[in-house]
Amino acid sequence: MGRIMAIDYGKKRTGLAVSDPLQMIAGGLTTLPSCEIIPYLKQYADKEPVELFLLGEPRQMNYQPSENMPRVMLFKEKLQQTFPKVAIKLVDERFTSVLAHQAMLAGGLKKQQRQNKALVDELSATILLQSYLEQGIAGQARNDSITHNS
Repeated sequence: MGRIMAIDYGKKRTGLAVSDPLQMIAGGLTTLPSCEIIPYLKQYADKEPVELFLLGEPRQMNYQPSENMPRVMLFKEKLQQTFPKVAIKLVDERFTSVLAHQAMLAGGLKKQQRQNKALVDELSATILLQSYLEQGIAGQARNDSITHNS
């Protein structure tokens, strides 16, 4: 089973998170300048199998595309060309930055640390991935209970 990687792609920076090999737990990986992401992903995929890329889909509160959507879609095309055998799934990222800031506050980070945009991007990717993993585990548990109850 390969890892799942979440990508919070931005104009300047991109946050990355990755699952454990069993796809149960998300962990922050890094934040890089967006222009360095494809070479980094190639290097990472040479060492660790990646089964799925989760790409944050930037939407406004009314679900309309945000100003970053064209950049994300161009990046998605590059990702597909570079990794034709790896699935890419777009996932709603609307609340990940807010949740990242709340997690930093709850974790006791000082104001200066909470203003670290690279950390926010990495945490956003981690939240995106953990949410996806939890939905999958919950769905599997429902399927298991249906199977066992039948």
